Amino acid sequence: MMMTTTPARPTNKAKILFYSAKPYETEIFTKLNAELSTEAQFKLTFIEAHLCETTVALAKGYDAVCAFVNDTLDSYVLTALKEQGIQIVAMRCAGYNNVDLVTAEALKLPIVRVPAYSPYAVAEHAVTLLLTLNRKIHKAYSRVREGNFTLDGLVGMDLHGKTVGIVGTGKIGAVFTGIMKGFGCKLLAFDPYKNPEVEALGATYVSLPELLNQSDAISLHCPLMEATHHLINAKTLTQLKRGVLLINTSRGGLVETQAIIEGLKQGIIGGVGLDVYEEEGPLFFEDLSCSVIQDDVFSRLLTFPNVVITGHQAFLTKEALSNIASTTLGNVQAILANQPCANSVTTG
Repeated sequence: MMMTTTPARPTNKAKILFYSAKPYETEIFTKLNAELSTEAQFKLTFIEAHLCETTVALAKGYDAVCAFVNDTLDSYVLTALKEQGIQIVAMRCAGYNNVDLVTAEALKLPIVRVPAYSPYAVAEHAVTLLLTLNRKIHKAYSRVREGNFTLDGLVGMDLHGKTVGIVGTGKIGAVFTGIMKGFGCKLLAFDPYKNPEVEALGATYVSLPELLNQSDAISLHCPLMEATHHLINAKTLTQLKRGVLLINTSRGGLVETQAIIEGLKQGIIGGVGLDVYEEEGPLFFEDLSCSVIQDDVFSRLLTFPNVVITGHQAFLTKEALSNIASTTLGNVQAILANQPCANSVTTG
C-alpha cells in the first residue's frame, strides 16, 4: 500500500527583533512564546546591541522591534524603522521618555508599552535601598568580609515614627506607602492627582516644598516629563530637611545629579539610594568591570560612603519579568491583528 504524507503547512510567524537583550529576558520571552498556540507564536531574535542610528538597519525584514529604556527612538530611528517595514515598536518597560511620540504618530507607527509589570518589585527595591542606607548594610557587609566587626559609623535610626515623603502616588507609590505604613511611619504624599488608596493608608497630601521640608526620607515614584525633570535641583535642595535620605527608583532625570553631589558634600542630604541615573545609557546593563568609567559625575557619586547605587534592577523579579514578557507579546499580537491595545502610547 502506498503511503501518502500531508505536506507541512507553511508558517508565517511574525518576526520580532529584540534590541538590548539580556540572557534573563531571552529565557523568559522564549519560554512564554513556546507556551502560545502554534498559530500565535512569533519568531524571536535577540541581540545585545542597543537600538540607535547605527543599528536600526538590523531591523530590516522584521515585523516588529522590541526596545528597552536605554534604546534610542528618535525621529531618525523611527523613520528608518517605518521605511524598513516595521509595523510596531514594543517597549518592554513602563517608561517611554526615550521615544519621539510626535514622529511616531506622524508615521502612524504604533508604540506600545508595559504600564504595570510589578509595582511590588520596584516598591520593595526602594525599601531595600532605604534600609541599606539607614542601617549602613553595604558598609557592614564589606567590614565583616574583611574580618572587621567594629560598629563605629554604622549607627542608623528607627524608621518607626519618622516622616516619609512619597513623590508620585500611582501603583508603585501606593505599594511603597503601604510598606512604610507597616513600619509605623508618618506618611506625606505629593501628586497632582490624589490616590484614594494612598489616603486610606493614612498618607496626607501636601505641597512639594512642605514634603521636602518635613520628610526624614523621600522616595521618588513619578514619571519623567517636563514638569518633573530635575524635580530635585539646586533650588529644592535648600528646602530639604537636613540629613534626609533620598531614594530614586523611577527615572534618573528626576534629580539633578550635580545638585545631589553638593547636597551630600554639605551634609544636607544624609544618604542617596539610586537605581537610576540620568546618564545611565552608556553604563547600566553593561559589564565595565575591566574598564575606566568615563563619566566623571557618576564616578564622583561612587566615592561617597553614604551613596548606594544599583544598576536599574528594581524591576528584576521573576514575577515582573513574566508579566513584562506576556504583556509585550500580547501587545504585539493585538496591533498586528488590527485589534485595540490598551497599552498603546500617544501624545494625547
